[in-house]
Order: sequence, then C-alpha cells, then structure tokens
Amino acid sequence: MSPDTLPARIETLAAEFAQLEPRERLELLLEYADNLPPLPEKYESERQAGAHRVHECQTPTFLWVELAEGRVQVHAWVAPEAPTVKGFVGIARELFSGLTPQAISDIDANLVQRLGLAKALGMMRLRGLSAVLFHIRKQIQSLVDHGRAP
Repeated sequence: MSPDTLPARIETLAAEFAQLEPRERLELLLEYADNLPPLPEKYESERQAGAHRVHECQTPTFLWVELAEGRVQVHAWVAPEAPTVKGFVGIARELFSGLTPQAISDIDANLVQRLGLAKALGMMRLRGLSAVLFHIRKQIQSLVDHGRAP
C-alpha cells in the first residue's frame, strides 16, 4: 500500500471496498487472507505456547508487532479455517506495516464498518476484529513506552 499516512491508506482501501457489491467485498477479503504471509519461524514456538493470542477473538489469532528501522511490522498467524478473520488480519498488516508508531496512534476502531463488512460478518466476529485492532495498538504503545520506538 503506497500512501504514507494511515488515514490515506484507510481511505484508499475504503474506496476500493465501496466500489464492490457485498459478495465481492467478501471475495476481496479472502484475497487478503490468501496474501497473509506465513508466521516467521522465530515466533512459532511462542505461538505454540499460546503467547500473543488475541483471546477476545474466537478464532485462534496471534499477533506480533515489532519495529524495524523505526517502522512497524505486523506478523500474524490465524487459524486456516477462518478465512474472513485471516483476511481482516491481512488488511490490518498491510495498513500498519511500514508506518511509524506515531502514524498509527489513532487506529480507526470503525474500520470494519468503513470497509462495508459489518453486515456480512456476525456480531461475534466484529468484536474479534475490533480486538485485533486493539491488540495491535496495545503492542505499538508498549514498544513506545519501553523506548523501542524513535
């Protein structure tokens, strides 16, 4: 994703989703699921031990946020039987990766609604996806608080 600010990235993505019919939106979400890279090997033992799980999400979902040269990198593992959750995590990864922690300080909690996915997904799934955003924000804040962010 090319824009350098989170609001610009969200706006670009929201415009892309807005052009689609509800069924096509879900298809695009599944494309993001297919494009979510595998979890780096260095995190696999932590995942197997249950670390970094998003407990509010019914689907087994694990998130890691790190900084590389002052830029956020999001890594994730989502159970393969949950392609919509995996797709949303793929979107979040694409939206936030490469930005500075300061650029992500105000994550849009209404991202699911902005993408027009709220009606297609159930209430429980919406809570889980909101928790994904919360966990990303929390991990970024932890990096900033512990002096690991510029």
